[in-house]
Amino acid sequence: MKLLRSFIVAFSMYSKIPMPQCEWTDDSMSYAMCFWPWVGAVIGLLTYGWGKIGSLVDINSIFFTAVLLLISVLITGGIHLDGLLDTADALSSWQTRERRLEILKDSHAGAFAIITCVMYFIMLFGVYTQADLAVLAVMVPGFMLSRTLSALAIISFPKAKKDGTAAAFSKGAETKRVGFIMIIYLVLLAAGMIVIDPLLGVTALVAAALVFGYYHHMAMKNFGGTTGDLAGWFLAMCELMMPLLMVVVQIVVRSIG
Repeated sequence: MKLLRSFIVAFSMYSKIPMPQCEWTDDSMSYAMCFWPWVGAVIGLLTYGWGKIGSLVDINSIFFTAVLLLISVLITGGIHLDGLLDTADALSSWQTRERRLEILKDSHAGAFAIITCVMYFIMLFGVYTQADLAVLAVMVPGFMLSRTLSALAIISFPKAKKDGTAAAFSKGAETKRVGFIMIIYLVLLAAGMIVIDPLLGVTALVAAALVFGYYHHMAMKNFGGTTGDLAGWFLAMCELMMPLLMVVVQIVVRSIG
């Protein structure tokens, strides 16, 4: 029952998929992070499925690509994008660490958040215009990988605030067991991505590792630790950079060949 409640908490918080009501307690949240990657699995499978349909049916490319990049938003409700935009406003303020943390909590979107949102979706649209089924296949475990790394960061990074989403999930988690499960996920997902396509799989893993490293640097330097909003920033950037780098590698390989 504990695992079932943790599953419900994870999908209730990070997806729009209907779930039964469940009280949020330390007990029900203890293994919630173990189910974060499975939200990514739903996104990845739907993304690949839509890509497969697009390869078989004559669909207008603009419409096809628009749906492709919106699948993640429709499944999650855009909760990770909220973190991306709040982080953009905070980083662009050039204020003190304390003021940046206050900006993260501000529900109003500033100019830099709007600019970041437009740039993000333009870039994502461009990436998915060029992405083929091989890229989408690697992104099935890729969407799981980003959430696995996000969970590892919540467990291992210092927290910028004692309250908030990141602190709540970290406090309620069975840290050692969850960390062990995330490492297993990480190994299996990395192996799966390489098996699906060795070149693109390694490329996506490199992209994820680079974003993760920068995430730690940015969070520690500017905020003194991670928060729920910064976790959302990481998720959004990781899920942009993985397909972006794969598309770039494909273009380079084709030009050489």
